Amino acid sequence: MKVSTSEPFKIIYSILDHEYLGYIFESFVVQLNSQGDFSYQIQNISSKNIEEFSSGLNETDFELVSLIDDIQQDTILKKFNTKRLSPVDFFLKIYDAQKGDKIIQEAITAYLENSKARILAKLAGKDLFIMGSDGNPLWKPVEWENEKATIRFHFMRNEDNTHYFPAIRHKGQKLDFQYKNAIILCEEPAWLVVDGHLYHFEGNVDGKKIKPFLAKKFIAIPRKVEETYYERFVAPLIASYDVVSRGFDIRNISTPPKPVLTITDVAVKSKTTPALLFAEVDGEETPAMEYEDGEVSFGMAFQYGNYTFPFDSFATASSVFMDKRGEDYTFYKVKRDSVTERHNFNQIKDWGLAIKSGQLVLPKSEAFGWLQSHAKTLTEHGFSIRQNNADAKRYFLGYSSLDVSIEEGRDWFDINARVQFGEYEIPFLQLRNYILSQKKEFTLPNGEIAVIPEWWFTKYSELFAFSEHHHESDEIRLRMHHLALVQELKEESLATAIISRKLERLRDFNQIDPTDAPKHFKGTLRPYQKAGYDWLQFLNQYRFGGCLADDMGLGKTVQTLALLQSQKEAGIKEPSLLIMPTSLLYNWALEAKRFTPKLKVMFHTGTYREKNTEQFEGFDLILTSYGIVRLDIDFLQSFRFNYVILDESQAIKNPGSIITKAVRKLNSAHRLILTGTPIENSTLDLWSQMSFVNPGLLGSQTFFRDEFQVPIEKKNDEEKSRRLYNLIKPFILRRHKSQVATDLPEKVESIQYCEMSEEQEKAYEEAKAYYRNLILQSIDSDGINKSQLVVLQGLTKLRQLANHPKMVDPEYADGSGKFEDVLHKMETAISENHKILIFSQYIKHLDLFRAYLDKGNIIYAYLDGSTKDRQAEVENFQNNENIKIFLISLKAGGLGLNLTAADYVFILDPWWNPAIEAQAVDRAHRIGQDRTVFTYKFITKNTVEEKILALQRTKKQLADDLISNEDGFIKSLSREDVLSLLE
Repeated sequence: MKVSTSEPFKIIYSILDHEYLGYIFESFVVQLNSQGDFSYQIQNISSKNIEEFSSGLNETDFELVSLIDDIQQDTILKKFNTKRLSPVDFFLKIYDAQKGDKIIQEAITAYLENSKARILAKLAGKDLFIMGSDGNPLWKPVEWENEKATIRFHFMRNEDNTHYFPAIRHKGQKLDFQYKNAIILCEEPAWLVVDGHLYHFEGNVDGKKIKPFLAKKFIAIPRKVEETYYERFVAPLIASYDVVSRGFDIRNISTPPKPVLTITDVAVKSKTTPALLFAEVDGEETPAMEYEDGEVSFGMAFQYGNYTFPFDSFATASSVFMDKRGEDYTFYKVKRDSVTERHNFNQIKDWGLAIKSGQLVLPKSEAFGWLQSHAKTLTEHGFSIRQNNADAKRYFLGYSSLDVSIEEGRDWFDINARVQFGEYEIPFLQLRNYILSQKKEFTLPNGEIAVIPEWWFTKYSELFAFSEHHHESDEIRLRMHHLALVQELKEESLATAIISRKLERLRDFNQIDPTDAPKHFKGTLRPYQKAGYDWLQFLNQYRFGGCLADDMGLGKTVQTLALLQSQKEAGIKEPSLLIMPTSLLYNWALEAKRFTPKLKVMFHTGTYREKNTEQFEGFDLILTSYGIVRLDIDFLQSFRFNYVILDESQAIKNPGSIITKAVRKLNSAHRLILTGTPIENSTLDLWSQMSFVNPGLLGSQTFFRDEFQVPIEKKNDEEKSRRLYNLIKPFILRRHKSQVATDLPEKVESIQYCEMSEEQEKAYEEAKAYYRNLILQSIDSDGINKSQLVVLQGLTKLRQLANHPKMVDPEYADGSGKFEDVLHKMETAISENHKILIFSQYIKHLDLFRAYLDKGNIIYAYLDGSTKDRQAEVENFQNNENIKIFLISLKAGGLGLNLTAADYVFILDPWWNPAIEAQAVDRAHRIGQDRTVFTYKFITKNTVEEKILALQRTKKQLADDLISNEDGFIKSLSREDVLSLLE
């Protein structure tokens, strides 16, 4: 029966006993009669209809109704019924006496306990009732007692057993609660209903300790289990509650605490000591945990008189130690100074020891490094530092130092170092060998074990890994291309270094000396291109390899050709080998003919190519493809080239691929790579390419993975990212269009949001619901890493539906909002005499536009991976004024094309990697373009496409920090990211 808001009403709260969930609450509004009493007009109230009754409610009522909504059966089912069982089936399955799911039961109980505690704390002054078995919410009123009750536990030990029971007092009187049909509404903390009164307690009383006595006078502990029960139950009870005993003693101890930090060697596994037993100081034994070799444990404890207790952030105000002598028991109750303990604990954390719950396990080198750095501070603040007496090893805790000096030689950096542990000096070569072998400790002459500090590993890791032992002179050296490492050690005062001023300049690109452009170079190098040419000449002088990684369209080809022309004019006779994707061979030949006509260029391509190196004699530049090199490496590796240059060098990003292994076998005086995206998926792409141009620069693949790849990609370690950047910085040159904006026309980028058609939206929502369940089931059962394929499949289907459902279902007969919007924008641009590049990653999507254009007899250019004559399509679009549209597969046409005839670029669907989209735009926005380039990215609203845009922004930080633009999008998705995409 509905309650009228125009007549007097009141909100009430009712306690009901749910068959499975126990005691929960419901909220109601009740109409008041003419005398102001409750009538039989009662209506349930929830967040859905609460606004109707807001005139009769206060702020607390709104909070209570919201909290009560959160514990209703429907809400519980939504949170915990992941398999979408019916309510009956869910409760029967989860709460089955024999086969029930205890984990879910406990999760539900914990959730309800937390919610009920918050509800009960707000019920003061509210009308509260117990619901009758007939569903009447007004069956029995309950009065909320303001004054808190107290509880005391009584123990009486006799010859046969020990009796114990609780006594509750309220307002100075004993509360008779046993055999009164009392109920525990909430256990943590305890809330008790007795005779229509609701009680809560002083302190944090556990309702589970009251519950057994609701219908029982006392509990008897048999003498045969007495000791175990006293130890596991009585001791913690004495620590937390007021306890009165007869038959055993309870003694109180109150002394100031002294902080104790104990280091224990845990290399040898030993049994775990029971956590409730605490040893006396004189015995000096600490509970031991099981740990792997090479680690030590820090134990944080506090000494009170003769007793030591480990720090526990959840410890009660007192700790108890039980002592049994003969048949007599004594409990020592030590009052803990939690304020001082917490202060000392926070001090340790502030000093850099991330100790938790009073204990921390660290690798030995890190632990002893910290101790050596903070020994004085610990002593000044009253900390007692001990090594566990049970340890067989005794460790060196004195002062240690590592002094390094580096001097530039003719072809190497020579390293001199002095290593000191107290009064003992050890050779640097011995230390280096220990560290490279991952050995972290060695024995000093006095028998103590010296542990190498962890910061030596971190600060000098590259020095140890990159340095080489010259066996003839027994010296330690570094290759010259590790210049950045030497400079960094010098700047951080980790080493003294003597480096020539000329070599120092390589780190500051602006200070590289200019060189004359080659005489026979046809054309003018723009200022930034001339700077790039000077950099290439500097690398050549020092025989360094380099990576020219300028943005697409800024002229990597021109700068490289200028370098090669200068080599010819310098009298270099050996030809250079330029390797590229097959699609770029024609473009390179044209550019060489245009800018360096004096270079003798040869194509090493084709099925009937000659397979010997004699043919290279007399040529300056050999053009070939990655595929040909892979096939011909056996004879190519025998020839000494001047330069080996890789264009689109991301082709060797996989260090284990056949082509990567092949190009590394090539023999040359110099190496150079060209790429707009040095990193496509992970930092390992960078390692593979930089190890080609400067072997050893980034260490072995294993070292790079452990030192850089894992910390940067998995842990977002900014310091490792910075160090990696510093190592590669002298040998990689990247300029963005923003740096040379004066050389290019404006680029205007817009996002065009599209509405789905009605039928399209229906198809999309049905597919989203299906794939959401499928993907989440896969993630929950197999984990996110093993679910990448099903995630990609599901997201691909949704993206295709966002474009046009016909891509998924050829029988689909209705329209697509995006398709119509693209056509409208395309027709408008054509009518204004613009040329348009239309990119999609889906050939099916391009086919829909081809069908439309063919039907309208509109001519266009087309390019995908199967196109045989790419150059003919490009030239046709560039030169034929009647062709206004170029349909291009994003994967096939995103690189190496010059399409400056276009001034409009349409991106039909967002790519996972925004760098690929940027490359597509750069087909038109590049050197040679003299008009503003307009880019439109078409995004279907309320679909996964919108979510991709948001994730792109959060997933590209790694690449921005290094050089390129991507962080392996799919691999970086977490479960939360996938949920966000499927919302």
